[in-house]
Amino acid sequence: QVQLVESGGGLVQAGGSLRLSCVASGSIFRINALGWYRQAPGKQRELVARISTGNITNYADFVKGRFTISRGGAKNTVYLQMNSLKPEDTAVYYCSARHYGMSADGYWGQGTQVTVSS
Repeated sequence: QVQLVESGGGLVQAGGSLRLSCVASGSIFRINALGWYRQAPGKQRELVARISTGNITNYADFVKGRFTISRGGAKNTVYLQMNSLKPEDTAVYYCSARHYGMSADGYWGQGTQVTVSS
C-alpha cells in the first residue's frame, strides 16, 4: 500500500505560478511511477504529467512547456511546478502512484484545489 499526501494548491492570478508537492509513504520501494492528474467540475479526471523509473517524463499536450514534474532526492516526493497558469488550469489536482506490475495508477491522494483567476 502507498499513501499520498498533496500540498501547495491555492488561488493564483493568470500568468502566475504554483508548486504542488506530494509525499508518498508505505511501500515506496515498489513505486514505478508517480503522476499528477486533475479534474475540473463536470469533467473527467485527466493526466497532467507522469515521471517513471529513470526519470522518464511525459506530459499532456495542454501543459507542455508550462509545467514540470520532478522527484525529490528521497524519491518519495514528487513535485509539479506550474508556470504561466491559465484559468482553464483550475481543477482539483491529484497525486497518483503505481507499483511495478500495475497497468494503471492504483494509489491516489486526496487532491488539492488549484484556482486560477482571470
